[in-house]
Amino acid sequence: MSHWDLGPMGPLTGRIRVPGDKSISHRSLLFNGIARGEAEITGLLRGEDVKSTWACLEALGVKIEDRGDSVRVIGCAGRFDEPYQLLDCGNSGTTFRLMCGLLAGQDLFAVLTGDRHLKKRPMRRVTDPLSAMGARFWGPENASRPPLGVRGGRLKAMEYTSPIASAQVKSALMLATLGAEGTLVFREPHRSRDHTERMLGAMGVQVTEVDGALTMEGGQTLDSRDVVVPGDISSAAFFLVAASIVPGSDLVLENVGMNPTRTGVVDALIAMGARIDVLEASEVSGEALATLRVRHSSLQGCRIEGAIIPRLVDELPVLAVAAACAEGETVFADAAELRVKESDRIAATAAGLKVNGIAVEETPDGMRIRGGSLRGGRVDSVGDHRIAMAFAVAALAGGTSRIEDVDNVATSFPNFSLLLREACSG
Repeated sequence: MSHWDLGPMGPLTGRIRVPGDKSISHRSLLFNGIARGEAEITGLLRGEDVKSTWACLEALGVKIEDRGDSVRVIGCAGRFDEPYQLLDCGNSGTTFRLMCGLLAGQDLFAVLTGDRHLKKRPMRRVTDPLSAMGARFWGPENASRPPLGVRGGRLKAMEYTSPIASAQVKSALMLATLGAEGTLVFREPHRSRDHTERMLGAMGVQVTEVDGALTMEGGQTLDSRDVVVPGDISSAAFFLVAASIVPGSDLVLENVGMNPTRTGVVDALIAMGARIDVLEASEVSGEALATLRVRHSSLQGCRIEGAIIPRLVDELPVLAVAAACAEGETVFADAAELRVKESDRIAATAAGLKVNGIAVEETPDGMRIRGGSLRGGRVDSVGDHRIAMAFAVAALAGGTSRIEDVDNVATSFPNFSLLLREACSG
């Protein structure tokens, strides 16, 4: 088990690029893998989560060629081979849940598994509606958690209202509908990230949205599409917060994905008083991107809740670090989903802040944080990559910290510590 020893390293300056967007990287492989034709993917994230998706697709007969700067995917034209090995999704909930959707529409049997963290995560949010469409699942606790066996086949699309706003649930049902009869009508409490709708639309699938209801006809075919993956705003968030809280910082982040369903972290930081400028906005492969300039500022506490939460749920641990450095109280609410991520991120974040001398109160769906002075300490990341990186950022504005169990940072941001030091050295 590895650790980081970190402390203040000076202001963050210069220009950096964060790795490719993890959500788009997963989808570019999965969707081109099931499509007809060939596609080239540039800027693919080479983290462990995306490597899990890559390996699962190869086990299903998809040919993927690594060309160094890019990846070539030769699609299977709508039909996977039946796998003769376990499909290991590693730490990736996205791989697992989206693969459930793809396999549900295939006439084959497969077994999906994952690491010790993934085996604790809830899967009935996708297996229940997929079962209602006609797929069959077997696994622990009535197919609640991995490993899961899945038998796909002839599905019937349906009308479904999700109790949670989840791009993974939405995407799983949309992918299953590719192999189904009838029409999917999907609703959720708030709009979740829309990378699936954008990419499927670019690949020839007709998806409509009226009054918040997403509609998609079953049995459609995908045509391969080249993808240029923008930088991951979830990875950029650590640097946006770090530059906001470390005096003297003036940092430029290039090529950051600015999909409006993902930019909640920027909106929240600006509401707290952060100085973030959006520069050089453009679009590539149907996704918005921009260069961001962020400078140190005095932050103020605020309330972060409601419809913005699905747009920043992965960034909430590092936003909690920003709240710890803000004047006054910050309240996070409507974020109960954080309890069932790679860890209980509410509990893990609160514990880390208390180690750093910050007054924090857990609530069932969030936290109340009173801003103060970070003092450093020994933080257990509980094997969660976002907790580890959040408290690496906290260490830059506090005393020396030891952050334990950081191996899983490789799932989403393999060069994080190197890039952090690069930014702090100008």
